[in-house]
Amino acid sequence: MERPAWAPRSIDISVPSVSRIYDYYLGGSHNFEVDREAARKAMEFMPGLPKVMQANRAFMRRAVRFAAAEGIDQFLDIGSGIPTFGNVHEIAQTAKPGAHVVYVDHDPVAVAHSQAVLRDNEDADVVAADLLKPQEILATPQVQRLIDLNRPVALLLVAILHFVEDADDPYGAVAELRDALAPGSLLVLTHASYEGIPLPPERAEGAVDVYKDIRNPLIMRSREEIARFFEGYDMVEPGLVPMPIWRPDTAPEDEDPYSFSGFAGVGRTA
Repeated sequence: MERPAWAPRSIDISVPSVSRIYDYYLGGSHNFEVDREAARKAMEFMPGLPKVMQANRAFMRRAVRFAAAEGIDQFLDIGSGIPTFGNVHEIAQTAKPGAHVVYVDHDPVAVAHSQAVLRDNEDADVVAADLLKPQEILATPQVQRLIDLNRPVALLLVAILHFVEDADDPYGAVAELRDALAPGSLLVLTHASYEGIPLPPERAEGAVDVYKDIRNPLIMRSREEIARFFEGYDMVEPGLVPMPIWRPDTAPEDEDPYSFSGFAGVGRTA
């Protein structure tokens, strides 16, 4: 397989990546045949997966605009993935010129592309780091330069926590980040779940098994389990709901049934 010019030499292009699979679902071009093959396998079980991802991005954009309208001008996006049109910095800096944005990801392709996209943007940067090491993230020069933890921050954990197994204590990592944030900060979160998928769970499980096969287990948590990530936050109306229900721009009944798979919510620290 020929290595594209945009692919860092350090990555193994024969192994699928969840960031690049996500990019493929969104219609992006920064993915390899191995990623497309895994995505197509998952879609054999859940053909509406691209609709789920599109709903996820649409929620993220609405939540960023909400945060900006609430006066927040700093955004920390962990598990940010490969930049696509309408990413956090574009939405935030349009809504609130001068807003500061730091992206965090451990995928080298996502980091390399973010660096390229943000090269001329002094108010945004990217960090190569792991969600499970919050203190390392917060201590990076990029976060130190752009994020003032003494003022409210919008922390985005969008479509990331369902790739963290319980054994790795995702609840502990989220709590550690919460404790570092100033009062009035927001947690913006989406998470996969069997609840809401317009398929029998045993069929949806086939798609989950594809992620397991590529050594990136997809952890489908219940609404109750997802709500635990918001401990210490006051939920913003309408609470933890399917993505199209959260402060929609268009009528939810016009959305694809797959868009209602999983949950989204925003919480505010007291």
